This record gives sequence, C-alpha cells and structure tokens, in this order.
Amino acid sequence: MKTLYTTEALATGAGRDGHAEVAGTDLAFDLAVPKEMGGSGNGANPEQLFAAGYAACYHGALQLVARNEGVKIDGSSVGARVSIGNNDAGGFELAVELEVIIPELDRATAQDLADKAHQVCPYSNATRGNIDVNVTVSDD
Repeated sequence: MKTLYTTEALATGAGRDGHAEVAGTDLAFDLAVPKEMGGSGNGANPEQLFAAGYAACYHGALQLVARNEGVKIDGSSVGARVSIGNNDAGGFELAVELEVIIPELDRATAQDLADKAHQVCPYSNATRGNIDVNVTVSDD
C-alpha cells in the first residue's frame, strides 16, 4: 500500500466508558456503553463512530465512481447501520447495512454505482469476508 494519509486517535479511561481524542483536531468526546448493552448511553460508542466513518467513506467512493462514469448523483446520501452482537466463539462481531439513496436516478443505474462503490471503498475492502455488509439502494 502506498500511504496517502495517516491519522491517530487516543482512547483513555475505561475503554467503552472513557474518552477519545483525534490528534491534530478539535474532535474529543466522552465514550459510553449503549443502554442496550447495560451502559449509561451518555456518550458516543465505537459502533456509532464506525457507522459515521463507513457512511462518509462509502459516499465518497460512490461519488468517485459516479464522477468517473459521468453520472450526476446530486442529492445522494448513504446511511450506515452498524450492529454488534455475540458470536459463537464467546466474543463479539459486527454487521453493517448500507442504504444508498440517489434521487432522480433509475434503480438499475443506482445499483450498478453502489456495487462498484462497494469495490472501491476502503471500509468495504477492509470488512469484506470479515463481517456481513448488506448494500441496499432505496428510493428515498
């Protein structure tokens, strides 16, 4: 890999009930275990951060693919739903659902762009074969 960019983050405290900061930015926040997992829910959690990162990264890949193919995708958006659950080995695993919305574009073309973006996106490439990722094209 030819590195284009590197960033750093530091987590302190009690892991999921701690604090995180991203080097070189104003991004600093408290972390909290979600209520559904027995925590207070009074802070961000890694799954939320992963969902935001994946949605933004995938949307960038979608825009790149569309631009390379000369297709306008004005008003497009990508939503990411990240789930965490127990696995059969006594640990945890993640699953992701990506929802792609491209107004005013026929479903077949939108699906083609979404499939190609899934091959380009670094998050998709990192998770492929490791966790379930489902990409859906929606009308709204």
